[in-house]
Amino acid sequence: MLRSNDTAKRSAEIVVAARELYEEKGLAHTSIQDITNHVGVTRSLFYHYFQNKDEVTAAVLDQYITDFLEALRRWHENQSQQSTEDSLPSMVKIMRQVLFEKNTFRLSLSAQENAALYLEFLNRFASQSAAYLVAHPIEDHTKYGLPSDHLYEAFYVLIVGLVSYLRTHPDADDEVLVDVVTRMLSADAAAVENVA
Repeated sequence: MLRSNDTAKRSAEIVVAARELYEEKGLAHTSIQDITNHVGVTRSLFYHYFQNKDEVTAAVLDQYITDFLEALRRWHENQSQQSTEDSLPSMVKIMRQVLFEKNTFRLSLSAQENAALYLEFLNRFASQSAAYLVAHPIEDHTKYGLPSDHLYEAFYVLIVGLVSYLRTHPDADDEVLVDVVTRMLSADAAAVENVA
């Protein structure tokens, strides 16, 4: 048991070191040697935990997703205390923070040479966020429309679309984004009303 705890601890230290260096120097300017020097381990020990830089980078991306899910959890806990007018704008602010937090890693992740890595991150981010939103439904469905048989898919598409739109339109007004999200989440309700 102690050995597996030590393994998990050392692996986490390597991920933290990689994240710190990526944020400071950027992805392209951080080598495995930089990471091992930062942690104070040998390269062979690094390879005991991670096969390559891509694998440790994936673990760093998972940390970013975990950070967002924690923010989403806090948002959800406050949901019942917020009015509709306050809850969606606060979610838009969280999305902006996730996308535009200024550090070298975030900037390098959006560079053309990291497009495949960014797409992988976006898909994992959307998948885990949508799964969270489905597992933690908003109690008052009248706020954002009716429940759907395809909530996961709706949230996934909404998240990817919102992220893509914000990345290409960083100066978009929050009010516009809130209106778009509200309309998309209310689409099921409108469809039901139109059929009736």
